[in-house]
Amino acid sequence: MELQSYITKNGIPLEIEKGQQVFAQGELCDYVYLVKSGLLKAFYITAEGKETIKSFIQAGTIIGSLNAAHCNVPSTFSLEALASCELIQVPFNELLALSKKSISISQEFIQILLSLSLKKERREYELLTLSASERYKNLCYDQPELVKMLTQNDIAKYLGITPVALSRIKHQ
Repeated sequence: MELQSYITKNGIPLEIEKGQQVFAQGELCDYVYLVKSGLLKAFYITAEGKETIKSFIQAGTIIGSLNAAHCNVPSTFSLEALASCELIQVPFNELLALSKKSISISQEFIQILLSLSLKKERREYELLTLSASERYKNLCYDQPELVKMLTQNDIAKYLGITPVALSRIKHQ
């Protein structure tokens, strides 16, 4: 993968400890990050302080707030390490400019964006049409290793339910 190779060669390596935020909701962040190792969560905080997890990010993934990086507006979500992580930081605009010069990097960019779009479409479908129990079963079936690494609290925040409701679902 030419894009990941470029990021590895030209980006800034970062070590992020468990519990540390990479960027916070409301901040400007014009970088994207290649996750070399570790586990992160991307989450929203409501005005009332309620946290909802939008996704979990594992090694091999490129993550960033496209809204913040491309539109130069504050990020709509926060990114925090659930385990120690090795990331490589690179300016989004640098990758965008590179994609205009290289057809192969442009194709990789398209594949990453398609993958992200498909993931978001599935997540939206599940949240709008499936019960919490069905969402939990899907998560356990699709990503059993991930489920083993997560706390009950984080799983509940991802499913959009309370930890008590998740406990009831698990015991059914």
